[in-house]
Amino acid sequence: MRLNFPAPLIFCAAAVAMALLLSACSTAPTEPPAPSARLHLQLSPASLGASISLQQHLTVERAGRTDDIDTVLEIEPDHLDLVGLAFGQRVMSLHYDGKELKTWRHFMLPKEVQGEDVLQDVQLTLWPAAAIRTALPPGWELEEDGMQRTLLLHREVIAQIDYPDRKAWGGKVILTNLRYRYKLTIQSVVTAP
Repeated sequence: MRLNFPAPLIFCAAAVAMALLLSACSTAPTEPPAPSARLHLQLSPASLGASISLQQHLTVERAGRTDDIDTVLEIEPDHLDLVGLAFGQRVMSLHYDGKELKTWRHFMLPKEVQGEDVLQDVQLTLWPAAAIRTALPPGWELEEDGMQRTLLLHREVIAQIDYPDRKAWGGKVILTNLRYRYKLTIQSVVTAP
């Protein structure tokens, strides 16, 4: 017996899966951090120092659950564009020109899913450490040792980023966020230099 599901039902299932995935990235700890404890990193696209186009497969692990999503990411000196796909359907997109961040998300995504957090994770993993350091507010530090970065706030480790393939893009990157208790594994393929 073959089951045929209507397209709206499949799209809703995709949106729910995306909501669960992205809420894992943005779920606040038991006590929300003070406003000064949030990083709010928004570097200009030009500060990357390169133009890149990537297809990415993201795996998020949190609280014993694993979710997957595909993204397409393009960064040029004047803009950054990211589209998130679940089951082949667009469920989130963001456009950042270095001044204004515009986001679109499916209505079923929880309000906790913020484009600012997605942009920040992208920049923490891809941007040169020197560019990130110049934008860090007081109390924040970024240490880099070989192929590992550590983000600290008042000497407390907030996140750790590992580059097992020894490159920031075109390979595997693992971001472990200790504050929000999730692990994000990003497998990237360069589609344009």
